[in-house]
Amino acid sequence: MVWTNATETTGSAPGKLSVLRRHLANIYRLVIKELRSIRSDPVMLILVAYAFSMAVYMISVGASTEARDLTVGIVDEDRSSLSRQIVDALNPPLFKRVIPITANEIDPEMDHGRLVFVLEIPPRFQTDLLSGRQPSVQLNIDATAMTQAGNGAVYIQSIITREVTNFMARREGTGGAPFDVIVHAKFNPNLNTSWFTSVMQVINNITMLIVILTGAALIREREQGTVEHLLVMPIVPPEIMLAKIIANSLVILVAAGLSLSLVVQWLLQVPIQGSLALFLGGAALYAFTVGALGIMLGTIATSMGQFGLLAIPILVIMQLLSGSTTPLESMPVWLRYIMQIISPTPHFVAFAQGVLYRGAGLTIVWPQIFALLAIGGVYFAFSLRQFRRVIFGA
Repeated sequence: MVWTNATETTGSAPGKLSVLRRHLANIYRLVIKELRSIRSDPVMLILVAYAFSMAVYMISVGASTEARDLTVGIVDEDRSSLSRQIVDALNPPLFKRVIPITANEIDPEMDHGRLVFVLEIPPRFQTDLLSGRQPSVQLNIDATAMTQAGNGAVYIQSIITREVTNFMARREGTGGAPFDVIVHAKFNPNLNTSWFTSVMQVINNITMLIVILTGAALIREREQGTVEHLLVMPIVPPEIMLAKIIANSLVILVAAGLSLSLVVQWLLQVPIQGSLALFLGGAALYAFTVGALGIMLGTIATSMGQFGLLAIPILVIMQLLSGSTTPLESMPVWLRYIMQIISPTPHFVAFAQGVLYRGAGLTIVWPQIFALLAIGGVYFAFSLRQFRRVIFGA
């Protein structure tokens, strides 16, 4: 039978304070035990260090969605000054050297994946344009390279429109386009993908590792039989849960803070606009929420293999539908509302983007913090109920 401190609780303020101190002392000792367990697992420590260093750097510099070094073939059947002007505008760094080909070479070149784009300029293109007709050019796209196809097609259409407009303006003697469009991109002036992917990778790693480590810590004790030791100690279930969540979250948040300072800011040169302390404070609240989720999964699964099979699909859904990979606005409205109700990740992503990218303060991000508190309270209550039933048989 488990002895609890509830029997010593008195109605007086000193008695309540004494019980609170005892609970805090128990949590402190259990946190030290968990930290020692983490320290004795070098493979896990290497995994955490890798996830917040090399993984963040390699994904940021390698998984780029920007249009760079696109391969373009040109079928120029017009051979006019306008067609040469269009070809000359397709230059680095957006495009590699333009490759002139014939119409019969289009299919073989694209079938072998050597060209992503092929632009066909028809005969008499310039002549028809000057005579008031509306000629068309054809842009063939290899859409299997989806990101390049989408971004590159927009660039090519913009370049063609700009060059044709400038050409016609010079012919009519106006000297240029009738107006200029000036685009000002806030928070990421050069639209650099690594500025986005690096921070989002840190957020994804926080989610993944806290869920896995807290759940695995519970599963490991159940498999090794050490959980029975807890049943004869003068501790209560919330103390055990909080200790596991605090210890694992502490390790992950220290790694995340170092990653933002050393990898994101120093190595990748990504500016952090807001308060790192505010971000880590919100991350601690988020860690409490997803840590409770990890405990809950650890009580449902009976082995480490089951826990992995259960955690992987949940983590994939949480990350893909969080706004860190794809914007929430692109989701169906009903799905967006469901994710914002049952998952803390969309709120944490919005909080992190507001603080780290836009320099938002507490007066702006308090709705996300409140949402994390609400969802975290529900997760912890449900996990505590599962923990009592499965581990303590209560």
